[in-house]
Amino acid sequence: MSHAEFDAVAGEYATLHRRNIAASGDAPDYFARYKIAEIAADRLRRGLRNDIPLTIADFGGGIGASIPHLRSYFPDSRILEIDVSRRSLALSRLRHGPMADYIPYDGRVLPLAEASVDFALAACVFHHIPSAEHVPLIAAMARALKPGGSYYIFEHNPWNPLTRHAVNTCPFDENAILISGPRLAARVRRAGLRAKGPVYRYFFPAALRALRPLEPWLGAAPIGAQYFVRGLKLATRS
Repeated sequence: MSHAEFDAVAGEYATLHRRNIAASGDAPDYFARYKIAEIAADRLRRGLRNDIPLTIADFGGGIGASIPHLRSYFPDSRILEIDVSRRSLALSRLRHGPMADYIPYDGRVLPLAEASVDFALAACVFHHIPSAEHVPLIAAMARALKPGGSYYIFEHNPWNPLTRHAVNTCPFDENAILISGPRLAARVRRAGLRAKGPVYRYFFPAALRALRPLEPWLGAAPIGAQYFVRGLKLATRS
């Protein structure tokens, strides 16, 4: 999907998204929050602090669904929302104001200084990007990461039939190409980062929410509706 296509749907994105995932019983905000909670928990498990000033890049942040949750889990951090859709960034600014910096991306040069970002995320963005651009784009983000920084890439799992149905019936996923977890992890490694994952998530819809405490133990089961791969920039190359 091009920047022009995203500009065209930006105003109705939230409504279309909510309608498309209605069968799950969860609102779009649930999916936005769980991703940020996952990042925060992963950092804590690795002995990293979330209560200190960090610089966070939200690549492909759209209308800003992640911003309130990033502000909640990382309260003292600087949040950089980057997107090719200027219309989406404008709507995000209207919704969230000074909670973030809103940075347009021209699709060619990532607007981040080298070694300036503590961690970055891309929440279900890469299936909209041509596959030939994945490795160069991840490598560009790797250059922007500080040594020891991580890039968290969340994606839809094409091995889950309900996910495939949701994507195939979604108006703004018309040109999307889903990526398997192992293939994305391989691309992260080719871009020069150490890959963890895929870690699968969202096994239980709202009707089965009582079972969600089991999800941390199911990360290796390739049937979750979504997954993430974490790319780590090594402090020193070996």
